[in-house]
Amino acid sequence: MDVIGIIPARYFSTRFEGKVLANILGKPMLQHVWERAKQALTLDDLIIACDDERVAAAAKGFGAKVVLTAKGHASGTDRICEVINSIDAKIVINIQGDEPLIHPTMIDTVARALLDNSSISMATVMKNIEDELVINDPNVVKVVIDKNNFALYFSRLPIPFRAKESEINFPVYFKHIGLYGYTKDFLFTYKNLPVSYLERVERLEQLRVLEEGYRIKVIETKYDTIGVDTIEDLEKVKLYFQNERIEKNKGIGLINQAPAKTALSINIGGGFICPEKEAGLSVPPIGGDKPSPTSTINNNEANTGR
Repeated sequence: MDVIGIIPARYFSTRFEGKVLANILGKPMLQHVWERAKQALTLDDLIIACDDERVAAAAKGFGAKVVLTAKGHASGTDRICEVINSIDAKIVINIQGDEPLIHPTMIDTVARALLDNSSISMATVMKNIEDELVINDPNVVKVVIDKNNFALYFSRLPIPFRAKESEINFPVYFKHIGLYGYTKDFLFTYKNLPVSYLERVERLEQLRVLEEGYRIKVIETKYDTIGVDTIEDLEKVKLYFQNERIEKNKGIGLINQAPAKTALSINIGGGFICPEKEAGLSVPPIGGDKPSPTSTINNNEANTGR
């Protein structure tokens, strides 16, 4: 196969034990992640890699393919390597089990970057930061890139730093979203890299890749996410899903009242997609704009064994 998606799902999370099974509108969080990932067009297979029978039972209950891994893995990367070792695949996508708002197009763009360019061995995603408060939040990891969209650095601090004498009044800041793709060969290279100095300083595992001289392709997305590391994060996600359901129901009500030619908006993994607009046709809007996730997003990547 060409592309396989792996969702590492650890039950014994340090700050929020059992979070992958946390209830969100009647479904475990892990199911929301899996359902959205299943909508990606590039995945030939999707596996949940977990360390606990409770997670395995829940995942099998909603129809997922599950592999029970060893409990002692230091990171999600190690857990993925155990699963992928015996599987013939070119590209491996690491989909975090605590990202219930992951959008399937993020997976597809990362996979296609690796499939279309053999010189790229690792890729990830970034989102333009629109809220000033997020820029200074150390839980939101920032990334700066070169002119070819390869990462120069990841940091919890605001990067780039704007000097007082700079003629650029409003620098552009990007938030890193912890979705990764690798070639299978590079995944095992990555696993065997030593923990680096900058990784220990920032508590960001991906920095070992840059310190060893490898490159990470970074692809911009228009979709935002809320990574769940705490109960507070979970409440933000629940609120987002509730608002999304309200907006969806409003859209359905308007469709029922509208003429036959009015465009239908479809919810697909966190974004409303209008088929007519995707085809380049002009259509009247239905209802209001879709609400964005709250901007105070916790993207703490120190714990990569999610």
